[in-house]
Amino acid sequence: MSEPRRAGGSRLLTFAAWSVLVLGLWLWGRQLTGVPAPPTGPAGGAPAPGMPAAHAPLPGASPQRLDVPSIGIQAPVISRGLDDDGAIEPPPYASPGTVGWWGAGTQPGSAGTALMVGHVDTKAKPAVFFGLGSAQPGEKVRVVRADGSVAEFTIEDVRVYERAGFDPHKAYGQRVAGRAELRLVTCGGSYDKAAKQYTANVVVSAYLTGAGVRPGTAA
Repeated sequence: MSEPRRAGGSRLLTFAAWSVLVLGLWLWGRQLTGVPAPPTGPAGGAPAPGMPAAHAPLPGASPQRLDVPSIGIQAPVISRGLDDDGAIEPPPYASPGTVGWWGAGTQPGSAGTALMVGHVDTKAKPAVFFGLGSAQPGEKVRVVRADGSVAEFTIEDVRVYERAGFDPHKAYGQRVAGRAELRLVTCGGSYDKAAKQYTANVVVSAYLTGAGVRPGTAA
């Protein structure tokens, strides 16, 4: 594959770079095969000082839209499966403003860890998760769901995981048994021209702290 073109100095998410990202997700899913899921019910574990208490997990419903007001994200969400290589399919390159949700995994708001992925940029402009690394703990993430509910998450932390020595359990695994958690993931670090890959993943970790009803939806 030829070296990616640059647009205004921004990073271009190539197929090779995306493969590094989804490989970690694929390994995580493969490693958890056969491992019992944590019990459902009220979340346990005390939140960090100054952070809100966890909300009990919600009934299952697929996501339709992702909002992160603090960094200007308001994007449709589509379900993605696995490609022929066993990696999670990215959102279509023709739809850089779309977020992909691993449809075979946890539904956002339900007990467990829901995974959402998005592109950093395109050849011409930033994509949906271009500003993901600037999110801050305490900021809100809202997921509008197919049943008309809105699952509100609070960001716990934003981390950059280097590809070298990558531990998918640490990056994507559930932190508190029974809690509803969310991971927003994209590529980060620097672009390695020789390897034609990004050197890291940006992972925003959040947990469910509230629930509401989408405006205009009957209670």
